[in-house]
Amino acid sequence: MQTVPDQALAVPAKPGFSRKAKAYIALTKPRVMELLLVTTLPTMIFAHGGFPDLWLMAATMIGGALAAGSAGSFNCYIDRDMDKLMHRTENRPLVTGELTPREALVFSWVLGIVAVALLWFGANPLAGMLGVGAIFFYVVIYTLILKRRTSQNIVWGGAAGCFPVLIAWAAVTNTVAWPAVILFMVIFLWTPPHYWPLSMKYSDDYNAANVPMLGAIASARQVSVQVVLYAWATLVCSLLLAPVGGAGWVYTIVALLSGSWFVYESHRLYSLAKRGTETPAATNKSAMRVFHGSISYLTLLFLALAVDPFIGGPVFG
Repeated sequence: MQTVPDQALAVPAKPGFSRKAKAYIALTKPRVMELLLVTTLPTMIFAHGGFPDLWLMAATMIGGALAAGSAGSFNCYIDRDMDKLMHRTENRPLVTGELTPREALVFSWVLGIVAVALLWFGANPLAGMLGVGAIFFYVVIYTLILKRRTSQNIVWGGAAGCFPVLIAWAAVTNTVAWPAVILFMVIFLWTPPHYWPLSMKYSDDYNAANVPMLGAIASARQVSVQVVLYAWATLVCSLLLAPVGGAGWVYTIVALLSGSWFVYESHRLYSLAKRGTETPAATNKSAMRVFHGSISYLTLLFLALAVDPFIGGPVFG
């Protein structure tokens, strides 16, 4: 009787269209993309003082989403060696083999080109150039240069996540004004206290992949001190939009209340870490409260930014 070689039995069947499509979508990091879009439309509304042209909104939102997806795909392509070492990323399509590196690379370039074209021609060249800057910053500055070399990787590399507000403001006004810079800085300062608590929980993963994320290489007390400082800086910076950017009472009140809550959760994490009597599981639970709370905070802040032009006038009129 003829036998089938073991190697032939080991070859996996090609995934169907639906599974392949899901793999491509996973490559774009949809959850990160959603968070970036949460900041884009409210910024456009605030910059315009109401709803901008429907086509402009669509071109900017879709272009911004594709730019974020392109950056995420490039990141998965470059980091595929470390992703297979981390439990958090072991199911990404380049690790499971659902996509080949060549497929991922081509997909990343196509998404990036379409994104820039949409921003450039659908909005204006400034928005397109900022789209190029966002992709470049995430792929080159963060992924290729900083991520594997410094514990401050997420601080400077996280600036890529701030570009959507600049793109949104530029799409509406064809300029980058001080309010956009303030919103950029809010997200810049928010990123470390958002991401470092997550890296505390997944410290074993980052150490296994030899990635010097601060939450993985520093003590819980050291990390939580930084989280508190950045949370306070985020709150203070967010309030600058009232005197400098013409924000109204809706935004200002929400910024104060939600920012205070964010700071409180950060202090709570610090208190647990400072005592040093809690189990790692308890500290990680508090860290994840800060992580999830930071997402809620940013969402509330930008929802308030979107509502602000429709209710009342500027606080400092």
